Amino acid sequence: MTLKTRAFAGLALWIACALARAQVPAIFEGADLALGERLIAQSQCVACHQRRVGGDGSAIYRPAGRISAAGALRGMVEQCNQELNLTLFPEEVTAISAVLNRDHYRFR
Repeated sequence: MTLKTRAFAGLALWIACALARAQVPAIFEGADLALGERLIAQSQCVACHQRRVGGDGSAIYRPAGRISAAGALRGMVEQCNQELNLTLFPEEVTAISAVLNRDHYRFR
């Protein structure tokens, strides 16, 4: 690989990373996605959603007009934290919210 090719590849990678970061709402920047995934499993979020809405539980996502921004999504996760007494720290709520945004909501 020539120096010119390496430089181009490095620039392309930098641009791709910058675009990926730009697509994450500021409220979720730096969120630990692996932690969010673990907490979703440990807290049995899917089972609770299945009990509430039936089926696979995915109908709970994007209820008509309820969650229309990244901040509202984080607020809903905090509401679950409070209602269910999950005792999650703020950064854990943010991590879970960031995973839900990545997988279901895709707010920019």
